[in-house]
Amino acid sequence: MHYEKLIYEHAPKWPYRVLYGQETEVSCDVLVLGGGIAGCWAAIGAARKGARVVMVEKGAVKTSGAGGSGVDHWHCTVMHPASKITPEEYTQANMDNFYGWRNGIMQYIACKESYDCLLELEKMGVKIRDSEDEFKGAEFRDEATKMMFAYDYTAKYCIRVWGTNAKTALYKECQRLGVIIINHVMITSLLNEGGVQGGRIVGAAGMDVHTGKFHVFKSKSTVLCLAQARRTWVFSTELTGFRVEAGPPNESGDGHAIAWLAGAELTGAEQSSQANGAAFGYPQYGVGNAGNTWYACTIVDAAGKEIPWIDRDGRVLKTVSERYRPAPGQKYFLGMGGRKPHYDYASPKLAVPGADDFHRYDAGVFQKAGITLPFYADLPSMPEMERKALWGLMIGQEARTLIPIYQTYNQAGFNPDEDMLQGYECGWGGIGPPQWRQARGGGLLTDWDLKTNLEGLYAAGTQLFSPGDHAYAATTGRYAGRRAAAYALGAGDVEINSKQVAAEKNRIYAPVKRKHGIDWKELNAGVCKVMQDYCGDIKNEELLKLGLKWFEEIEAGEAASACARNPHELMRLLETFNVITFGKMTMEACRARKASSSYLGFKRLDYPEVDPPEWNQWLTIKLDKGNVKTGRLPLDFYGDMVKNYNAHCGLR
Repeated sequence: MHYEKLIYEHAPKWPYRVLYGQETEVSCDVLVLGGGIAGCWAAIGAARKGARVVMVEKGAVKTSGAGGSGVDHWHCTVMHPASKITPEEYTQANMDNFYGWRNGIMQYIACKESYDCLLELEKMGVKIRDSEDEFKGAEFRDEATKMMFAYDYTAKYCIRVWGTNAKTALYKECQRLGVIIINHVMITSLLNEGGVQGGRIVGAAGMDVHTGKFHVFKSKSTVLCLAQARRTWVFSTELTGFRVEAGPPNESGDGHAIAWLAGAELTGAEQSSQANGAAFGYPQYGVGNAGNTWYACTIVDAAGKEIPWIDRDGRVLKTVSERYRPAPGQKYFLGMGGRKPHYDYASPKLAVPGADDFHRYDAGVFQKAGITLPFYADLPSMPEMERKALWGLMIGQEARTLIPIYQTYNQAGFNPDEDMLQGYECGWGGIGPPQWRQARGGGLLTDWDLKTNLEGLYAAGTQLFSPGDHAYAATTGRYAGRRAAAYALGAGDVEINSKQVAAEKNRIYAPVKRKHGIDWKELNAGVCKVMQDYCGDIKNEELLKLGLKWFEEIEAGEAASACARNPHELMRLLETFNVITFGKMTMEACRARKASSSYLGFKRLDYPEVDPPEWNQWLTIKLDKGNVKTGRLPLDFYGDMVKNYNAHCGLR
């Protein structure tokens, strides 16, 4: 019997009533697309301004998104009483540390409003301070406020929090404010006024992923919070489940794809990096290392030899406490062992004698240094308070680690007071070959209202270009919600174009009308292979043009004949269509940058010159009547941050 027929005949009966083609329409002032951290805060920000808010989420708002399972640290908190840094100073430091390749609008908003978000979360029931004095006397604790800090204990810009209930708290606040929450609906397209690409956004269309019912949302303003793109270069369901990169695999680039097709302008889309936490790797944060959440754990080799820590100037640090302090003459550090930081902000780091970089070593260096592999995170040797904060608080509250790492390891008998944890390279769970990439930094371009080039469309969180983590999603969501509400409350009624809606219904339901054809998994795997081969680590014009040709043929062939047996498979297939759109958009952006870039991790064989000054600019791309239009912006296009924030923040 044919394998496909066998699967079809023995598949479990779909548990929901299927309502393909049935249509419902919902109207509101502000439509929030995506119910993750940015989406929830956008809904809260808009509702507090008096707008009628509808929030639509592909999963369940209560637990969905990259921050759905928790948060352990909160960046950019420089407005609290113990802070030694101003928002302007911290913003500039971050811009410098990224060599200008940073979203200055997002960065300054986060610095101005991060602490306010944190205080609001506290009122919602999230613990943000050591109220039971569990860590009393720890050098990372401020005794006056009982707040606890991570990384740089001098500057105190990152607060440790007990955030496993953060998403639940936001969900309840949305309910209290009267936000209409619509779960399990995938947004499939934005709706333009008159059905014309580039026109004002007047709503969106979507499909219930349980029943297949069609939804039309009519809105005066829309906030796009549909996160980043995964499953673009790496995809394997059979070998490692649905885990493909460092973030949730449900993030299939839906927001980027629908915005691109609607005529929105994006920038940074040519950026990608070697995939951390990729398929075939180890559980993220589940192997011992000394970066990010694990900063600055003691690392030893298999013989118990401790790997030294050095500051930015190569000075060996003799105590654990020094690892959390700036070097002599340095005001604060930002790097935390990740991407090579600017000298002024470089953090203490591990150092193998004779190697320039701990993560770039060879057998000869190890042999010469007398190091025996593998490495281990030596938690028992850490000071008690540091060990408790790292394993019990950071790992215990970090999104993605509470259940798979903290609870599972503890149940298996792991004891951080006695046991070491083996580590591999950077500790993110492995790095794949160079052609296994992940999107890094591309997103929507906005003004100081977080409004896109499309009238009525706003963006927040990782929908923005050069995005940040949890705190950035929260602050930009809250800000965009306010600005979208102000626009909506002063706007007139909108009309949905019936022809655009009809065309969208025909498009999304076509796969369920077929009984045979490629399924979504095969299609997604094929798309990733195209991205690996034609938009991998090294690119040139010929490769990129061939890649685009491949996608044209796939869209006309395999994608056009793909089938789905139920609403869930239809959702996955529509996601894969978005992966194709994101791949095409990425290739177009790569074609537009005709120079190599060290910071962007961008290599072109036909344009080998690295970082020529005339290309030290943002490239913008958008669709205009179906044609790709490109442009350029200076890195500091955002202008005077203080002046622009005060003019647009909507706080007065």
